Amino acid sequence: MQNDVEKMVLDYEQGRITRRELIVHLGAIAAAMAVGGRATAEGTSTFRANGVNHIALYTPDIAVSRDFYVKHLGLKVVREGASNCFMTCDDNFVALFRSPESRLNHFCFSIDDYDVAQAEEKLKAEGLEPRREDDRIYFNDPHGISVQLASRELAL
Repeated sequence: MQNDVEKMVLDYEQGRITRRELIVHLGAIAAAMAVGGRATAEGTSTFRANGVNHIALYTPDIAVSRDFYVKHLGLKVVREGASNCFMTCDDNFVALFRSPESRLNHFCFSIDDYDVAQAEEKLKAEGLEPRREDDRIYFNDPHGISVQLASRELAL
């Protein structure tokens, strides 16, 4: 996690990301730490995030959003449909989904040794209410932001 933060700060200092992008990324890490990174009685966290896997956004116009991220951030379109678009950013990706309003859908953290059934049980044991969709698991942070867990491999 510390390496991710250091890389983001370096990217900001070298002009590769804006101040707004730095703040959004740091906020996402802080939110995830508030949910899954707190220490338990045994002194270990529920999961160990090893990176931000992806961010999913709702947008009313897929093409406009896609063109913005391609032009200004150099993201590469890898899959696109009538109501979605997936773009890579190094080892991460951004997913766009059509919706009447623009907002964050969810963000996803990669964890070591991801197993959806085990993740579901751990979240329940921590008093959280996970939502399982096939091999994906979601839960809300304390402020209602949807968090997803996944393996390190990109699952576009």
